[in-house]
Amino acid sequence: MTRSISILGATGSVGTSTLDLIRRAPDDWRIVALTANCNVAELAALAKEFRAEIAVVADESCLDDLRAALDGSGIEAAGGKRALCEAAARPVDITVAAIVGCAGLGPVMAAIEQGGTIALANKEALVSAGEVMTAAVAKHGATLLPVDSEHNAIFQCLEGGRIEDVRWITLTASGGPLRAVEDLSAVTPEQAVAHPNWDMGAKISVDSATMFNKGLELIEAHHLFPVGLDKIRIVVHPQSVIHSMVEYRDGSTLAQLGPSDMRVPIASCLAWPQRMDTPCEPLDLPTIGELSFFQPDEQRFPATRLAREAAEAGGAAPAVLNAANEVAVAAFLDRKIPFSRIPLLVERVLSEGNLPDAPRSLDEVLMVDDASRKRATEMLELA
Repeated sequence: MTRSISILGATGSVGTSTLDLIRRAPDDWRIVALTANCNVAELAALAKEFRAEIAVVADESCLDDLRAALDGSGIEAAGGKRALCEAAARPVDITVAAIVGCAGLGPVMAAIEQGGTIALANKEALVSAGEVMTAAVAKHGATLLPVDSEHNAIFQCLEGGRIEDVRWITLTASGGPLRAVEDLSAVTPEQAVAHPNWDMGAKISVDSATMFNKGLELIEAHHLFPVGLDKIRIVVHPQSVIHSMVEYRDGSTLAQLGPSDMRVPIASCLAWPQRMDTPCEPLDLPTIGELSFFQPDEQRFPATRLAREAAEAGGAAPAVLNAANEVAVAAFLDRKIPFSRIPLLVERVLSEGNLPDAPRSLDEVLMVDDASRKRATEMLELA
């Protein structure tokens, strides 16, 4: 049976991996919407290849170029934040939400409100707006399927089990490309984005290098799997073979293993509750040889500590943490601040006190996000 799908963030790493899987079984899928920020050439090419109903650029200044690129194709073109949300609200069987950062909040909420299944690759949605998002999921009868390899692993390990029987959830972390680097102040953007195991975008790669990625995932796991923060822990596992684990109260620990290829968790979401073929190489454990595990070094990489403290504080603190981190990462990638200053800036914004009240709506989340970005930017300019 043909299923309908929209892909928000179609030209990014998750979007292109999703389309690679669809390309291998084109008769199984009908593409409704494809979106991108302003990568007009690639978006138009993908829209034509997959015969999408609509293509949307978030940056409205790129709309004329998109219309020109799609001229004569019969594919609708649209641009701007409102158009992005309207496209996300079109009823489909599954929406892949892969827009990076808080820019994806509005479209994710629009997809939730149409009551379908959302394969969520935008961790910032639950970090910044966890209570608002989960309440909307319950209200509209939507289904959230986690795409992040760690949360997808936990989701799979919980199938057939009861959340009440969970003793520990263990998020595994590769440790990123800088685990053995002594002088973090001298790290360049090129070093920070050179992840040893995963092919990801620049922002997520830097987050992995700082360990903020794992901190954000801890907050996301807290909303997806309500066992309590005290039952969620992080373990550094450099080989990235075990993607996460769930230990039950009888002493049984279930782990999901797989190659470092995002097509595996994406396929898990696309086919759920069934399975589908992927082109990924199977694990060769004898060749891998050994698996190792370490405690996170929160002295050198304080991001996981900051994220846990923000989650424990609750309210607006996770949204403030996420916004400050996005500003800091952008400044580092623009070579305006050293790598070592990223967590320092985030901690400084969080420690100012007088945090806003817990946001009760998406508009309030976005207000907190905007105010936190402005404050982080002011701190950068004052330094």
